[in-house]
Amino acid sequence: MQANGEECAMPNGLVRTLRRGRVQWLRLCCPPANSYSYEMMCDLDTAVLAARFDEEVDVIVLSGEGDRFFCAGADITMLDQVTPRWKQSFCLHANETLLRLEHTPKLVLAALNGHCVGGGLEVAMAADLRVARRAPEGAKPFQLGLPEVKLGVLPGTGGTQRLARLVGPSRAIEWMAEARTFDADAALAAGLVSRVLPFEGFADAVQAWAESFCAPGRAPMAVGHIKRAVQSGSALPLESGLALERELQQRLFESADAKEGIAAFVEKRTPRFEGR
Repeated sequence: MQANGEECAMPNGLVRTLRRGRVQWLRLCCPPANSYSYEMMCDLDTAVLAARFDEEVDVIVLSGEGDRFFCAGADITMLDQVTPRWKQSFCLHANETLLRLEHTPKLVLAALNGHCVGGGLEVAMAADLRVARRAPEGAKPFQLGLPEVKLGVLPGTGGTQRLARLVGPSRAIEWMAEARTFDADAALAAGLVSRVLPFEGFADAVQAWAESFCAPGRAPMAVGHIKRAVQSGSALPLESGLALERELQQRLFESADAKEGIAAFVEKRTPRFEGR
């Protein structure tokens, strides 16, 4: 279990973790653009699993090192040096890692602290909620997008599937085929990000938002089960999705948090949840 306020590096040093209360920060660390590699994905997988098993963690925040890039996607120089078969295995492993993030029964926020393009946006879309940061005063806006078509390839780390589910098939095809990039306000209007925050104080504002989903003010088990119901159930026929919803609800009915929440409502007091 990681101590509160302690920063740790994963084995390859490409993801660093920091505990702030019941919020676990995972920071992609490969300056200047935080491009990802197989080694970074191994670090991310390790960090996600640690946060999943840690009972003191309610929310995971994924961000990037520095003030310019969340992540610029896969390391293109590396991809230029490997075989097509290796690239296929690399994409498969990245997909598996992001699915692990997506299906971890804890809320995941992507804090887009800078440019978020290509595979970087694919990583961000595996989070449950995304918050973008405005560029500094007088600087060009940070950009988001999936411009892989310029390289003669498609967004192969979940981009074609997750973007279509977030903004609709027609808009997703248009954006990817045109290699369009856009700023935070356009992403907000399209529903790709949930909010846009100022450049200054960005991390603290994200922390405050993340804490709003944590115990004792919020029931984190209920938040996690809502996530599971949506992430797993949305791909199922309605009847099967409803069955999953009922099963998750029954687990919550048996929890201490549900007992506390119902009792607090009846007694007209503020509940204090414990995440169990």
